[in-house]
Amino acid sequence: MKALLLTREYPPHVYGGAGVHVEYLTRELKRLVDVEVRCFGDQDEKEKHLRVRGHAPAPEFLAEAPDKLRSALSTLTHCLSFTAEPAGADVVHCHTWYSHFAGVLHRLLYGTPLVISIHSLEPLRPWKREQLGRGYELSCWIERTALEMADAIIAVSKETRQDVLSHFRVDPARITIIPNGIDPDEYSYDAGTQHLEHYGIPTDRPYVLFVGRITRQKGIVHLLRAIEGFDPGTAVVLCAGAPDTREIAEEMETRVARLKEQREHLYWIEEMVPREAAIQLYSQAALFCCPSVYEPFGIINLEAMACGTPVVASAVGGIKEVVLHEETGLLVPIETRDDGTSEPKDPDAFAGDLAAAVNRLMADPDLREKMALAGRKRVEDHYAWSAVAARVAQLYQGVASAGPID
Repeated sequence: MKALLLTREYPPHVYGGAGVHVEYLTRELKRLVDVEVRCFGDQDEKEKHLRVRGHAPAPEFLAEAPDKLRSALSTLTHCLSFTAEPAGADVVHCHTWYSHFAGVLHRLLYGTPLVISIHSLEPLRPWKREQLGRGYELSCWIERTALEMADAIIAVSKETRQDVLSHFRVDPARITIIPNGIDPDEYSYDAGTQHLEHYGIPTDRPYVLFVGRITRQKGIVHLLRAIEGFDPGTAVVLCAGAPDTREIAEEMETRVARLKEQREHLYWIEEMVPREAAIQLYSQAALFCCPSVYEPFGIINLEAMACGTPVVASAVGGIKEVVLHEETGLLVPIETRDDGTSEPKDPDAFAGDLAAAVNRLMADPDLREKMALAGRKRVEDHYAWSAVAARVAQLYQGVASAGPID
């Protein structure tokens, strides 16, 4: 059979967990089915059982659009480009709202059954209004239309499944839980230090690591607040780039500058580093901190655990199913506000709890080592991409056999 995967991100243009998911899923799926990937960009690859084509339409009329609406409108032009040529696929599989409109069109125009993987949900990311303006209303509408039309939905965690049922009119029977995965051969302990030296990070001091985009969702502003409560000698490495908006970039710069006036050993790598560098940063870290306020799965925690690093993370979403409290790391609860923003009701309390968890582990090397070993074992036992792809291919077979559901 043939599967058509639609996605914004695909190598070399990957900036988030959804792109990582599609990259590794595709690598394993092509062993099981024929795969065509249509993505944003200039990619053009062809090999046995895999075809990848980037689409980069740039209609002149977009130049006249308001800045915040340009991204949303550009997404529609990409989706039209995704749809113009028939794919001859048995199933179309969409990743993130950026591709959902094309999935809807393929289902309507070509009768191709529609599968959607949930990497995040727009109703739970209201801060996207900062980035998209009223384009956020468009992204919400597209997502709702696609999910309520989909023949099958893949949720990456139990909590994500419940979020779908809470916010959309979807038959529970159409939702299958299939988690993200990891390549434990690629993501493994790296004893080297050349990448640390390249970024100016001392190799003789244990450090706390953050890796992620500068966005409200990843909780970076709460981590910056928490750092004020870290024990004075604790080093911190922030591998943080790709800010969502100019405003949050400026907020990040101001807070980091203030922290550097207060404490030594704070290092900010202002870019999304190459994978091999990230693996070394994970491996050499004393612990990894994931302060996300919303995270359907949190693949970065798997990456850290695979590299033998314990985790301190927010007790939200799928993180609670990946990180085992007191076994592979520590989970920090968040009491969220009642307005549906996922933001902490008491930011100071959340930051204080993050700091306390970090300080506890940084003061106990033996516990960190025990958690590191348990985390690596958990990755090996439960999260291989080959098993994930096999379950996805099985889902394709069922959906293709049934055909589009009216």
